[in-house]
Amino acid sequence: MSSDCLLETRGLSKQFHGFVAVSQVDLKVRRGEIHALIGPNGAGKTTFFNLLTKFLIPDHGQILYRGVDITLEKPAQVARRGMVRSFQMSAVFPHLTVLENVRIGLQRSLPTTFHFWESEARLALLDGRARELLEQVHLGPWAHLRAVELPYGRKRALELATTLAMAPELMLLDEPTQGMGHEEVDHVTALIKRAAAQRTVLMVEHNMRVVSTIADTITVLQRGQVIASGSYVEVARNPLVLEAYLGTADSALPAARA
Repeated sequence: MSSDCLLETRGLSKQFHGFVAVSQVDLKVRRGEIHALIGPNGAGKTTFFNLLTKFLIPDHGQILYRGVDITLEKPAQVARRGMVRSFQMSAVFPHLTVLENVRIGLQRSLPTTFHFWESEARLALLDGRARELLEQVHLGPWAHLRAVELPYGRKRALELATTLAMAPELMLLDEPTQGMGHEEVDHVTALIKRAAAQRTVLMVEHNMRVVSTIADTITVLQRGQVIASGSYVEVARNPLVLEAYLGTADSALPAARA
């Protein structure tokens, strides 16, 4: 495993009652890049993410992180190594404030991180850093609101802030722009690009214009198998990718955006 490779899978496979969801997937994620995992519905993208973050155990294959085999580790062990994941559905604490949501992510930095109860005075020590993170995702003015009061796009921005609060080395983002309007998509895309300046990102994304804007490398899955990998220009011209997305190799995917 080369020094610039942060995450690698070798022959990763998973099936459910005879249905092969992920089949012999070899993937390498280089340090400091935004790597997008794309594919039509049912391609195995979320199953692959669940294998990486240990919500599922593979039937075959290996997962290496920083050269260490983590295939059989538990989700908490993987998170402590620096792999932190967001989910397709909004996953905030709705009745806590925006600030309190981020503060929960920061609590791991306290020596009493596993204590069920914490004094308000001790938690207040984290407020400064929590506000810094909220400013990074342009949520500073909404720090006092309950998360349930935020519009959908800002909830996704809050999830990004709570993910950053965990100080991840590798962020795994599962459909970060799902269900958003154009303005919200552009806003969250810019936030992801800014967050990726100091870390590595692996993202599942369905919006091809988002992928063309920020992804350094793209891997395409179809029926659980890798059918292409490379830059957006390379995969957008691949006949197998065009057929998987558009039903014919004679069509075209959206042009890359600057």
